[in-house]
Amino acid sequence: MNSAVIVNIIRFILLLAAQVIIFSNMNFAGFISPFPYILFIILYPVDANKLGLLGAAFALGIIMDMFSNSGGVHAASCLVLAYVRPSIFKFSFGLSYEYQTIRINDVLTPERFSFILISVVIHHFTLFVLEVFRISNIWDILLRTIFSTIFTIILSIIVIYLFKPSKR
Repeated sequence: MNSAVIVNIIRFILLLAAQVIIFSNMNFAGFISPFPYILFIILYPVDANKLGLLGAAFALGIIMDMFSNSGGVHAASCLVLAYVRPSIFKFSFGLSYEYQTIRINDVLTPERFSFILISVVIHHFTLFVLEVFRISNIWDILLRTIFSTIFTIILSIIVIYLFKPSKR
């Protein structure tokens, strides 16, 4: 195994453990919940196997569902994010994505921020729509999506730069 695979396995385990142990117990004002475990999908290498990402996203989501007893909404949300991730890359980075020269954990630029923002919004909106599953609660879904997205982005940026790999 090469070092990228080992780093991804460690990232998977640590983010999942942090979500289950720490962040799943946070619920501010009744509708603000952080979900930084999706950083695994966001930080997955651009040039890595796409089918491996879908499998890992499903595993990440289904394990979260088992711990939170949520019936598959995390798995579905993670799969949606993993599936649309290449399109988000193309939208946010343009030609840089074609040459696969992107590293999300470098300096925060508008392109990187837009990629993180769009990814988190898609995941959260999918999660809350599937969780509520009622169109009459659209304002509740939108409020939860907006506030949870803000909180998740702040936590994600802190985590990205807290554990940023050193330059060699």
